Formats: sequence, C-alpha cells, structure tokens
Amino acid sequence: MNTRHGHRPLVRVVTPKPLTESAAARYVWAVARLALGWVFLWAFLDKLFGLGHETPAAKAWTKGGSPTEGFLKFSPKGPFAGFYHDIAGAAWADWLFMIGLGGVGAALILGIGMRIAAAGGAALLVMMWSAVLPPENNLFMDDHLVYALLIVGLALVSAGDTLGLGRWWAKVPLVKRLPVLK
Repeated sequence: MNTRHGHRPLVRVVTPKPLTESAAARYVWAVARLALGWVFLWAFLDKLFGLGHETPAAKAWTKGGSPTEGFLKFSPKGPFAGFYHDIAGAAWADWLFMIGLGGVGAALILGIGMRIAAAGGAALLVMMWSAVLPPENNLFMDDHLVYALLIVGLALVSAGDTLGLGRWWAKVPLVKRLPVLK
C-alpha cells in the first residue's frame, strides 16, 4: 500500500471487529441460547407430560395436575410467600406459567422473538427467584438471576441469528413493522 507520494506508511491501523461479531463468539452465544432454551423447554415438557424428572406422570398437566400448585404451595418463603401461596394451583397461573415456559423455550431454540422471549423469560425467572427469598446458598444471587441476565444478553447480541432462524425472522413483514417481535 502506497501513499499518494509513493511512500509506504510506517504504521497501518487495523480496527478489529467487536468480539461479539467474531465467529467463535457468535457460536458460543448460539450454544448458550440453545442450552437455556432447553432448560425452559424441558421444564415445559416435564410438567405437561409428567416425564418423571420433577413431575411424576400422575401429576402431569395433561392428566389434570397443576404445574404451579406443588411448588407454590410448599416452597415459597420470604416477603412474597403469601402472594405465591394464594396463586398456587390457580388455572390462570398454570396457563401463564406454561405459556411462558413453552413460549420462551421455543423462541430460544428457534432463535426467533428473542426480544419478547428475553422480557418474558427474565420476568418469569425473577418471579421464580422472588418466591424463595433469600436464596438457599447466597444472600441474594442464584441461578434464576444469572439466567435472567443471560437471556437479556442473548437478545442484545442477536444470538438467534447463528444456528437459528433469527435472520429469516427479522425479514418477515410483520416483524419489520413491529421490531419488538424481533
């Protein structure tokens, strides 16, 4: 490379891409997205069908069980315990919880609707955290808050674009009109 006077420059400035744009970073974020998506989707499937991990078959939602009753009836402690005890087993709470688990899990696995998944998933995770205050192993921090931060980060770095349908989803006319759906 020559300057206009025919001399070579002494210093060549190279501006690196931000780390989140490197192929390695994109794949790490994509795998994190898929892993967290599986956490949500597995919880949904286990509660829906009673796969025996946390939910016995007899207590499956498809067999009349309540996905919120057991936990919200017996586990909550701390300042919000009364609120959670009161909604334990309510049909509306069961539906919202299951829609949240399934919707967030599907969105993360597919890499679409990441902004709504981040908002809804973070809200759901913070509510789960607030049900057992203070957490058992720390003064305030637990995995629910870490996951809430992670899911917001996944949306911010467009993690659905790698190993997901995010790029295609962003081109859908409705999503172009309503970017919150991205």
